[in-house]
Amino acid sequence: MINIALCIYSAVKLKLIMQKIVIFFTLIQTFSVLGTADLEVGFYQDSCPNTEQIVRSTMEQHYSADLKIAPAILRLHFHDCFVRGCDGSVLISSSSSEKTSPFNAGLSGFEVIDDAKNRLESGCPGIVSCADILALAARDAVSLTGGPSWEVATGRRDGSVSSALDTFNLPTPFDSVAVLKQKFLAKGLSAQDLVTLTGAHTIGRAECRLVSYRLYNYTGKGDVDPSINTNFANILSMQCPRKGSGRNLIPMDTGSPDVFDSTFFFNVVQGNGVLESDQKILDDMSTRAYVRTYAGFDQAANSFESAFADAMQKMGGIEVKTGSEGNIRKVCSVLN
Repeated sequence: MINIALCIYSAVKLKLIMQKIVIFFTLIQTFSVLGTADLEVGFYQDSCPNTEQIVRSTMEQHYSADLKIAPAILRLHFHDCFVRGCDGSVLISSSSSEKTSPFNAGLSGFEVIDDAKNRLESGCPGIVSCADILALAARDAVSLTGGPSWEVATGRRDGSVSSALDTFNLPTPFDSVAVLKQKFLAKGLSAQDLVTLTGAHTIGRAECRLVSYRLYNYTGKGDVDPSINTNFANILSMQCPRKGSGRNLIPMDTGSPDVFDSTFFFNVVQGNGVLESDQKILDDMSTRAYVRTYAGFDQAANSFESAFADAMQKMGGIEVKTGSEGNIRKVCSVLN
């Protein structure tokens, strides 16, 4: 009986030890994806105290000249964080850098980051990373369009690698919700984060080439995507004629394409999502409730803004390089 009791005790003790080991490695894996613990609000308070004001004024100047710069910067930050983490690697210009990938076609706004970097270098040489400039500029892009603001923890360092080969796992408008959830989960982001960050499409425009197949050849039989509202499909057809309209730009948020608000989700609920991936988040059981909530059907629509700020802070911590990792680039488009 004693031997049996000892065996049971040993088995239970071993199980508890194994559970602690699993929890430990789960935490290690989580912090390797979301490294916000090493970032700090006000990181440049002593070394370059005007950092956030300089980035903000740069954004304001470019935004006043071109409203499209706000969604461009927001998209740039997203594409940066999803490849090698938020390390400014998307900013590199070379023959094989991330910027050259088909998945990054149409990225713009690089001149804003370069401009802010030049201004910061003149007063604080070698102090502020390009990755932090991009994270701050993305926050400012949202607030300038009427969206929320949030504290951006800084201290990111710039990556030393940028390869187009690393961009294959970027989310695309053609992905199913299941695939999108997998790509987000790989970066430590939830199904709610997926819906929330998709809400960034409340500002900006998409090229017709990303939409035309839904209007004219959805399944290869000359048909229309059945998830599109019929009246909206007719409107899109006028904006994106069958031939010669591939580069035409159409608003992703009908009614308020330059204002950060929750009408994007209301449009999706009505079947007026422009990109297929936007519309499909209404069909998946794990994402549908968030769409309806942000659209204002289940509770106050302003819940989207607070959730978006939280999701951006979370995304901004993906695989960050801090401390002795990476470096501080002198020029954002060129590796040191």
